[in-house]
Amino acid sequence: MKRDLPDFKTQTISEHARLGTEGAVHLLDAGRTWNLAPALQAGGCVIFPHAGLEVCGHQIAAAVHACLDCGAERVLVIGVLHALTQELEDARVRVAQGSDVTQEPSWGIQGPGLDGREDWRDEFSLLNFLFLWEEETKRRGIPGPELVIRYPYLAGGRPDILPGIEEVQDIVRNAVVVATADPFHHGIGYGDPPEESLAPEEGGLVLARRRIEEGLELLRVGDYWGYNQHCVDAKSDARDAGQVLRFLLGPLEGKILDIVSDDMTEPYNKPAPTWVAGALIEMLPTVVSNQ
Repeated sequence: MKRDLPDFKTQTISEHARLGTEGAVHLLDAGRTWNLAPALQAGGCVIFPHAGLEVCGHQIAAAVHACLDCGAERVLVIGVLHALTQELEDARVRVAQGSDVTQEPSWGIQGPGLDGREDWRDEFSLLNFLFLWEEETKRRGIPGPELVIRYPYLAGGRPDILPGIEEVQDIVRNAVVVATADPFHHGIGYGDPPEESLAPEEGGLVLARRRIEEGLELLRVGDYWGYNQHCVDAKSDARDAGQVLRFLLGPLEGKILDIVSDDMTEPYNKPAPTWVAGALIEMLPTVVSNQ
């Protein structure tokens, strides 16, 4: 049974049609603000948002350019599998409350070309990335590297035993990695009490930055369960993608390069403040000192 959520997939596709090639090129040019290809070449990662394209498109474009400029022949793109059905939501809640993740039917990694569950077909988290990817490869006149798309679900503090993780480990041996995440949702529409709900420009984005940095530190030290529970509290949809990234790539130093807010009052039909933070994050391998 589907949950009563905004139809973000339809909204996203409509936004693409409205922007067209001209709008996409404008965003792609804005994405040149950052050169993130070296991060991928160094074995790091770029995390980009999947909130509204007109608000976050420049951040997503930066990730597209990084993939195309780094010289890789293959790119692993880790998407967010949202709990779009009641079954998925119930499983997510049970795992956060400490149940045995191995007993959940939705436990594992999904994606194109894989057998098993196909919840990912209703997912929207990579549509903006793929839209800009198509526009930029067309503009450059190149096919671009191979994209391998995977959607982990219910890492549950144990990404090492997540079904399908061995296949992804094999992919990473000859691929660079990018991932999407909206790591902070806030306000009345997301269940925060009105007296604790901050507008972005009135301390909300400061809070978002602090909470996101807390999550990045938990990943750096490899506290998978602590990170899982942080995502519950911070209303981050990166709980699975983040844990899988850390397991695949090892300790990473995360840096927020850009952060914006996307108003969600209309999709949720809730009063302000109701918004999501879109952040562009560079993840570089931790330098281990010999001293």
